Amino acid sequence: MSAEAGRRVRGRTRAARALALVLCLLTVLGLAACAPADRGWADRPQAIAGGGATGVYYAYGQRFAAALSAHLGATFTAQATNGSVDNLERIGAGTAVFGFAQGDAVADAVAGTGAFSEPLPIVAVARLYDEYVHIVVRAGSDVHDLRDLAGRAVSLGARGSGVDLVARRILGAADVDPAGIRNPELGLEASIGALRRGEIDGFFWVGGLPTPGIATLAADTPIRLLSIPPAVVDAVNAAHAGAYRQADFPVGAYGIDASTVTMTVPNYLVTRADAPEGLIHDATAVLFEQRGEIARGAPAAALLDRRQAIFTDPIALHDGAVRYYRETHD
Repeated sequence: MSAEAGRRVRGRTRAARALALVLCLLTVLGLAACAPADRGWADRPQAIAGGGATGVYYAYGQRFAAALSAHLGATFTAQATNGSVDNLERIGAGTAVFGFAQGDAVADAVAGTGAFSEPLPIVAVARLYDEYVHIVVRAGSDVHDLRDLAGRAVSLGARGSGVDLVARRILGAADVDPAGIRNPELGLEASIGALRRGEIDGFFWVGGLPTPGIATLAADTPIRLLSIPPAVVDAVNAAHAGAYRQADFPVGAYGIDASTVTMTVPNYLVTRADAPEGLIHDATAVLFEQRGEIARGAPAAALLDRRQAIFTDPIALHDGAVRYYRETHD
């Protein structure tokens, strides 16, 4: 073999060795990329902050927890809470990994205002559905509009709830001083019981349609829903960055034939900003792929729409949720 031929052979050998080294490195990196994500979270129970036991949040949380437990190989449980503000505080404190919250409470939590002394480290998983503001009175009550609530015994919702937040904003916009209302600060279940027994004249509630506890109440106690005039909705929106919109209760809701004007607020599923990306990605997949099963016990889950779920302003989406939406983009 000539010296020139030997050099060519040695050159090809070195090139082959270099290529083999590159392929080996790529294989190692590929294996690392495909390695299972950190699942340390699966070794301990995970909580979902729901709401009152007779509300939509809690029912949704229970069904979502069951679906996550069945499909993610970990234990998830729903917590009974006072609602949006309480849920956000639990997520911020790390005692719950998921929680349901109204968009107005979320906006305050992100900004560190209202009920929150500082911004909370929260992000969104999805926009779920719009919640309706209910103002419930007995059918035979002489309370016919917001001004008639002045001086009455009316529950504005449990302390630390999104209901209390909205109720006070509505009353203020209607020129009704919340301080002049005898407010026992009851959650939904307690409010329903108190109205049924005649201990209060009415109560506020913010939730999906139908809210199970109110449907049960309407079955044995004739009720009415007070209207929220468009001017009041506009005034609340003007003061709170357009977080609300005008809406009508569907005729026949809770067995009520009269048309009732109200307002709605979007509802979000929220998590901590530092929650594991793999957990949030997989949980988002369960939220959508098991939507039908979840809706068997929480009808509001059927309203989940992937096209609308990404609109969570003013709160950002978690990176894990973003990855799921990109993967399933039509």
